[in-house]
Amino acid sequence: MKKKKIGLFGFGCVGQGLYNILRDQDSKAEIIKIAVKDKLKKREADAGLFVYDADDILNDDQIDIIVELIDDPSAAFDVVKRALSKKIPVVSANKKMIAENLEVLIGLQKQYDTPLLYEGAVCGSIPVLQSLENYYSFDIIKSISGIFNGSSNYILSKIFNDRLNYHNALKQAQELGFAETDPTLDVGGFDPKFKLSILTQHAFGKYVNPELAVNLGIDQIRQSDIDFALENELKIKLVASASNHDEQLSLLVAPQFVNKNDRLYSVEDENNAVIIDSAFAGEQVLIGKGAGSLPTGLAVYADLENIISGIDYDHPNPETVLELPDEFIDIYIQYKESHFVTSVMSEIYEQFVGKEKSYAIGKISLQKLKTIIHLEDISLLTLSANAKVQLVTKLTYNYV
Repeated sequence: MKKKKIGLFGFGCVGQGLYNILRDQDSKAEIIKIAVKDKLKKREADAGLFVYDADDILNDDQIDIIVELIDDPSAAFDVVKRALSKKIPVVSANKKMIAENLEVLIGLQKQYDTPLLYEGAVCGSIPVLQSLENYYSFDIIKSISGIFNGSSNYILSKIFNDRLNYHNALKQAQELGFAETDPTLDVGGFDPKFKLSILTQHAFGKYVNPELAVNLGIDQIRQSDIDFALENELKIKLVASASNHDEQLSLLVAPQFVNKNDRLYSVEDENNAVIIDSAFAGEQVLIGKGAGSLPTGLAVYADLENIISGIDYDHPNPETVLELPDEFIDIYIQYKESHFVTSVMSEIYEQFVGKEKSYAIGKISLQKLKTIIHLEDISLLTLSANAKVQLVTKLTYNYV
């Protein structure tokens, strides 16, 4: 069988992983051109493959499939739009570009009857999109949640297991290639929010622009929050969650206290975990590497093979969600001003006021949460159901 000719955009961590996988596998595809920007950068691939103009790939009639793996979401969107309009199938791993433009991209796929696959954009090596498209297409999904960012999970693992401080743990993650030089998308909770938006489309058939969802990151966690977790035999995980109750969607990304009874408690290092709760199958957990060259490269490679085999996503016409409903969540807030929590929390379970730190555990509405997440003198964490029971039962003081 004649091999499919691949035009690759980008040769960073994931692009190199894909290149190495294709080189080592007896694949039905081969890369014949790689578009990059920096002409002077040394790369571990045949120099004759590299081109520096997008048109060298997009206007090449030899190209059967385009793989888009560049950092710039605007440039990536332009590449994908042009490819689909030329009826060239596309594989992408750009979660920000896909999440922000998914409604348009689905329309382009339908208009030109051309597939776009993007398993590599969500949770690295975990085949969650294929699971939702195939196995769960016969079920009714109630919620999907988990650890969707390998960089943040690696940092938190080093903090809790090796007792590194945040900055040293972040530095180590960057040195290993799990975190970018500018880690804001990861540690700020934006990356898992983009992935959550994509998963919402595949789990519930509804498009939610990621700007509608609240995201908190691990960059606002304080050492005193970590100490509190350790004192109470808890860990902190960055948890993304989406649920659908009575056709009302709820989306949230936030650091969360979890205890030993929680499924996410033992998911460590760069691993991701996806918890799918459905009407018939119940709760199931998918765990795998969520960061790294080869794990994400494998997801891209699987998409390539699926396109060659004629496999595509079965997108219904997406229902666009214009506004997310307000709801109340359990939260831990550390603060400075003693009157602060009574002005923002609807219910307080426990409260402690001390000389060095003060905190409260209770309920807050998502709309109120949105108004305070950017304040610099507080830290905010949610509580798993198990952690809430443990803490509220254990803590018996209220110095107000």
